Amino acid sequence: MLWQLVGMLAVVLGIGASIALHEVGHLTPAKRFGVRVPEYAIGFGPQLLSRTVGETRYSLRAIPVGGFIRMIGMYPPARSPRTGGPLVRMAEEARVDSLAEVGPDDVGRTFYEQPVHRRIIIMLGGPTMNLVLAGLLFAAALVGVGLPNATSTIDSVAPCAVSTTNPKGLPSASGTCVGGPSAAHVAGLQSGMQIVAVDGTPVQDAASLDAALAAVAKRGATDGRVTVVDASGARRTLSIHFQLLTLPTLDASGAATGATERRAVMGVLLAWQREHLPVTVVPRVMWSMTTSAVSALGAFPGKLVTLAHTLVSGGQRDPNGPVSVVGATRIGGEIAASSADGWDKVVSLLMLLGSLNLFLFLFNLLPLLPLDGGHVAAAGWEVLRNALRRRAARRPIDTARLLPLTYAMSVLLIGVGALVIWADIVKPISLGG
Repeated sequence: MLWQLVGMLAVVLGIGASIALHEVGHLTPAKRFGVRVPEYAIGFGPQLLSRTVGETRYSLRAIPVGGFIRMIGMYPPARSPRTGGPLVRMAEEARVDSLAEVGPDDVGRTFYEQPVHRRIIIMLGGPTMNLVLAGLLFAAALVGVGLPNATSTIDSVAPCAVSTTNPKGLPSASGTCVGGPSAAHVAGLQSGMQIVAVDGTPVQDAASLDAALAAVAKRGATDGRVTVVDASGARRTLSIHFQLLTLPTLDASGAATGATERRAVMGVLLAWQREHLPVTVVPRVMWSMTTSAVSALGAFPGKLVTLAHTLVSGGQRDPNGPVSVVGATRIGGEIAASSADGWDKVVSLLMLLGSLNLFLFLFNLLPLLPLDGGHVAAAGWEVLRNALRRRAARRPIDTARLLPLTYAMSVLLIGVGALVIWADIVKPISLGG
């Protein structure tokens, strides 16, 4: 229970830090370009803590589901008064509130007065920070801590012959070996020996050993030779009588595919060591995760419908469906409470937080207001509009006119978030299936 709480706390703090740094990504270029920022906030709703430094109030709010910075002059003055329904009036009130903070000394310091490239840089600062964080977290996991990798060194020798019902080659309750001693035991293989060749085929690691044993099974030969380096450093070649077993074929995740294959086995367990991967692996991992995340975003509406149906019908929840902050926190707790090696838990938690930051990067780039990508899309349209009209000094795009759509999208996002959070409470996804 204690380790589960530790894992949950680690994820909560990690997500909180990601949100805070996302807003720093907006704040830093805004201040660098001279835009006045009255407030930097983590969370929404009532203020819990606040402190003013310079011209910015830094606050912590009660509802920890995001954050924001408030820049003066987010919306330009209206060219003419607008009338309409409640949403139009709300939009105009937001424009008035945005301009109310603009004082006589703020000429050139409003958001709307900035050149379009500066506005794009400010809005992209947050997602870019999440992308950088994702890269750092993946690098810390894969390069810093490293992944467990099986070596060609023998950790232990099975006393009895290996079978599909006795994969570890353990003796029976009476202490006898039902199928006789294992091939490794008969050959004289011992713990600490490093296997360097099988039937003359060089072996450097567990993968090459597996390939060499697959070649033995393909030939159908059972008598062979194993070359080892013992604890004293002496090189020895031992005769061995391999076992040939028909075993299920596994996919990349370790799940049975339903097919079988002929395998040569010796009856040894290999030692593991932690391998620190090169930095060049990180971009490849991030690209692979990005393509998967983009596909997941495309399938998100369908997954959401499936999730709603599952909650109504009480069916089995899709383990690859959407997960909220609540669900990610629970998964972090399960990771910390699992029986895995301590460093493996650290890697899993770092990869989880890295994946969340990568998703935040991609999600915030969606060209929808109120997301950062919506503001970037509006600025991009402004560039295109000016280019088509060949006029460089036109009024900035009036995003206040899009506020009714922004409000509607905000309500939709809140509803989606509430649905996924509720699903993570009443029918959580578990690592154990």
